[in-house]
Amino acid sequence: MSEAPDPREDRRSDRHDGHDDGHDHAGHNHGSGSHGHSHAPKDFGFAFALGAGLNIGFVLIEAIAGFFANSMALVADAGHNFGDVLGLLMAWGASVLVKRRPTLSFTYGFGSSTILAALANAVLLLVAVGAIVLEAVQRLIEPAPVAGGMMIVVAFAGVLVNGFTAWLFASGGERDVNIRGAYLHMMADAAVSLGVVIAGITVLLTGWYWVDPIVSLIIAAVIVWSTWGLLQDSMRLAMHGVPGNIDAADVQNRLQQLPGVVSIHDLHIWPMSTTETALTCHLVMPDGHPGDAFIEMAAKMLHDQFEIRHATLQFEVSSDAPCGLGAGCTAGSSTPATHNAHA
Repeated sequence: MSEAPDPREDRRSDRHDGHDDGHDHAGHNHGSGSHGHSHAPKDFGFAFALGAGLNIGFVLIEAIAGFFANSMALVADAGHNFGDVLGLLMAWGASVLVKRRPTLSFTYGFGSSTILAALANAVLLLVAVGAIVLEAVQRLIEPAPVAGGMMIVVAFAGVLVNGFTAWLFASGGERDVNIRGAYLHMMADAAVSLGVVIAGITVLLTGWYWVDPIVSLIIAAVIVWSTWGLLQDSMRLAMHGVPGNIDAADVQNRLQQLPGVVSIHDLHIWPMSTTETALTCHLVMPDGHPGDAFIEMAAKMLHDQFEIRHATLQFEVSSDAPCGLGAGCTAGSSTPATHNAHA
């Protein structure tokens, strides 16, 4: 066995699976293709362009119709749809930025723009809710006649436009918060437009004009309900919290079970974008640096089991070796294991 390295020396490995650029980093090949999985997000450019175009046209028609029909429900829905158009444009811009290559100033690239877009989408919708509620309350105090027939026709068109736009993003909403934001907004819009249709039918049949502002308040409740989860998720990602689909304790246990690892510390897991996750961790391995095969195995495990594609591992031969990060070393710390667990 070769002589163990000095405990004061840090031996680092930087593995970013999914790249195929052929570059070599810190003596380790960067072009691992063993997973056959690109971490580039699915391209929704056409969906964004078509969805934004359809909704811009519909917002204009709905706002004009709401004005002439004297319908607060239509005007409220138009305002909500306009907010979603802005949200679509922000999400579209972020999806374009995320494809730009990293630079010396932005070494992780521009993936975080998708997180900012998702957060901005949630905040924008909640601001729109305040305006809708204020106007609806005023209409409840002073009900005004509305044209129920026009409400029905325009709102039904909204059901079709928003339902189709939501369908364009349905396949990406499960794995990408940015795309989920667009999908949820469109689904909420379709539901809201359906509510306006029901309000129009009710006004035609009963003449109860107060139904119009009541539906506006229901619209506001639907927006809050559909946006709250998005707000929580985007806030977590913006604060560099562990993504909701990853169990940090499970990651810690799996790393500690790797052969030769007696303990781990300074484990950090954070989002680089709404689809990519990074990890850094110190592994205490008394036998010294385990070699490239171990690094490849660890990177594959993190990729396949947790979808973590950017893993940086630091190896130490002594649990007493200072990590040099001060208080940050306490994050994800664990006590030394009493035995080695072999995968």
